Amino acid sequence: MTDILLGKGEHQIYLRSKYANRHGLVAGATGTGKTVSLLVMAEGLSRIGVPVLMADVKGDVAGLSMPGVTTPDIEKRATEVGLKGFAPEGTPVVFWDVYGKAGHPIRTTISEVGPSLLARMLELNDVQSGVLDIIFKLADEQGLLLLDLDDLRAILTLVADKRDEVSQRYGLVSTQSIAAIQRALLRLDSEGGKQFFGEPALELGDLMRTDLTGRGVVSILAADRLVLQPRLYSTFLLWMLSELFEQLPEMGDLEKPKLAFVFDEAHLLFDNASPALMQRIEQVVRLIRSKGVGVYFCSQFPDDVPGEILGQLGNRLQHALRAFTPRDQKAVKTAAETFVANPKLDVAKTISQLRVGEALVSTLQENGVPMPVERALMAPPRCRMGTITAEERAAILARSPVGAKYDRAVNRESAYEILTQRRSEAAATTATASAPAAVPAVKQGGDMLYAWLWGTGRRQGMVESMAKQAARTVGSQLGRQILRGVLGGITGSRR
Repeated sequence: MTDILLGKGEHQIYLRSKYANRHGLVAGATGTGKTVSLLVMAEGLSRIGVPVLMADVKGDVAGLSMPGVTTPDIEKRATEVGLKGFAPEGTPVVFWDVYGKAGHPIRTTISEVGPSLLARMLELNDVQSGVLDIIFKLADEQGLLLLDLDDLRAILTLVADKRDEVSQRYGLVSTQSIAAIQRALLRLDSEGGKQFFGEPALELGDLMRTDLTGRGVVSILAADRLVLQPRLYSTFLLWMLSELFEQLPEMGDLEKPKLAFVFDEAHLLFDNASPALMQRIEQVVRLIRSKGVGVYFCSQFPDDVPGEILGQLGNRLQHALRAFTPRDQKAVKTAAETFVANPKLDVAKTISQLRVGEALVSTLQENGVPMPVERALMAPPRCRMGTITAEERAAILARSPVGAKYDRAVNRESAYEILTQRRSEAAATTATASAPAAVPAVKQGGDMLYAWLWGTGRRQGMVESMAKQAARTVGSQLGRQILRGVLGGITGSRR
């Protein structure tokens, strides 16, 4: 069977693998069991051969890698929901970490992120974002690779040095905008951007792996530090989602997804998002299901997800919400209105009465029709419900199939190296051109004329300008003739 048992209400409730690419939402207040529900979904998808990508914000998702401990309460829960053949077991995982501490380094390049997402990451305004567009355009025309922050800084310095020329060709580039981008890069560097940008860049195929037994590998992104930088966290996950959308071919509706993408702390994705970005997110979520990717948002309140996107989430799990404040009351009302009504259930009232480990559940059934919402007792996970030790994590990393590929950074020639070499060559040329070269003295009537000319790096026009100035200062016709003779020999002029 390829369907995933989530829990039991009036009858057993399954996440149908055929409709797992129709996206979903897991919501509920802190401590009501959202993470446990995510663990059940992740290990269930893995068992049917579906790779999963999910962020580990609190460190407890890592427990997927280890078998759980059987207790009387867990065995009772498994029996109550009708979970047959229940036994503790771990799930194949690969740990990733932008900072390279709790997992393999996960990197991408400046070029792959692109100016739009990078502008959001740097929190730039529209004018500054326009300057960033110019930088990318200039890099493309000059054949300069933008791989890491050093490359971006190098071409930003080039734009600052050639600001007038760049402004004439591409549009106004102000020193204030350049300075603002430089400050934003400094901030991003301190937040971990230096580790994030570089090579080897992540290949999305490494997130869509199965092990030798055919089980989907769960890629766990250590995000306990990353989530403290909300823009970096949300933009990073949005980049990954966009890359999947751009690179994967159209597949239509499959018997099971090619990948399940779990976006924890989903509200961070939509906070302060521009209309253009919101439109992009909506487009990706709407179309990516046809590429075999199911997206699952996890947040405290269902209205953290905009209505345009919320309407596309066919599989819903709503844990308890406590209606203590007007904000909570509004969230309860929103949650109740988004479910298919069940005449036997007062949804708005039930949401505040749910116990830990219970949820209101509605999933897509035959022909993609959502089932009426039911109050369900959720199934227990087979994995450990909690964190793992540093030794356990190290052992998993040591036998990881991707460690040799990503653990060591590569720094190939790109914009920084090319522009640094050009500046060095230009400085050497300038130094040679600036060295004074003595022209032999010409003696006439006891007077000495010494002409000092600069090196061959000067343009002929500059030499001719110097000649005209000198000619105005020479009082005698003979002096002018001598000067013309000297300069004529250098410039190749003929009289």
